Amino acid sequence: MRIVDRFGDGKPGFSFEFFPPKTPKGESNLFDAIGQLGKLSPRFVSVTCGAGGSTRQKTLDWAGRIKDELGLEPMVHMTCLGVPEAEIRETIAGVRDLGLVNVLALRGDAPADGSEAGTGFCQYAADLIALVRAEVPGACIAAACYPEKHTEASSLQSDLEAMKRKADAGVDFFITQLFFDNAKYFEFVGRARSIGITQPIVPGIMPIQGVEQVRRFTSMCGASIPSHLLKLLDQYDVAPEAVYHIGIAHAIAQSTELLAAGVPGIHFYTLNKSPATRVVVEALQG
Repeated sequence: MRIVDRFGDGKPGFSFEFFPPKTPKGESNLFDAIGQLGKLSPRFVSVTCGAGGSTRQKTLDWAGRIKDELGLEPMVHMTCLGVPEAEIRETIAGVRDLGLVNVLALRGDAPADGSEAGTGFCQYAADLIALVRAEVPGACIAAACYPEKHTEASSLQSDLEAMKRKADAGVDFFITQLFFDNAKYFEFVGRARSIGITQPIVPGIMPIQGVEQVRRFTSMCGASIPSHLLKLLDQYDVAPEAVYHIGIAHAIAQSTELLAAGVPGIHFYTLNKSPATRVVVEALQG
């Protein structure tokens, strides 16, 4: 089923994102977590791909397992920066062969040394989106967007223009990078609408599960932590259980406000752990 076709059904829709495990034990744990969260009837589940498409085949295998073994709708992550044309086309063929229809088309992270920047068959997400749209006409294509600006963008305006190019290339909906201040999301959606971006924009939420962890993630993706929340986290830095519950409470409050405002759904970054996300979603569904 095309994910975008489920938007607007009048029900609060949730989705879950996981990152690729590195060991057989990690893979077992991954599917345990997906199975637990699958009981909450998510709209879709996705597993990210490694840098440069390094887990390309495994990403397809996992998507197939999510669909066939767990009965959930998978979304396949695809990246293009530095990936040869043959590999990109092989992945697209794999999507078709497995009967998958939902793709998250991404540029992918540039290496820290810049060695692959500007190289490859597709240099930007918009290029990949256009290719998938041409090769898989019935696909539902999602793309990433950034309420607080992509870390490599020179300005909010240039980042918004990049989002518009993705929209024009054939995106069905967008998923935001994680954020902790809903005002950032609402302002961002307003800016997007003002330049003619009409696709649904699904907010991405990550329940905080550790102080150092959230500092690391926000430093990498450019998201900010509201001062009152950061003060509270610092206050309980030496009490992991308290931080865990603070993170859950904040995610519930964020999600409640977003749902009341009529967002098309909420995408949870799970960090491959089900308990915190499950508590949040159960509270919202309750």
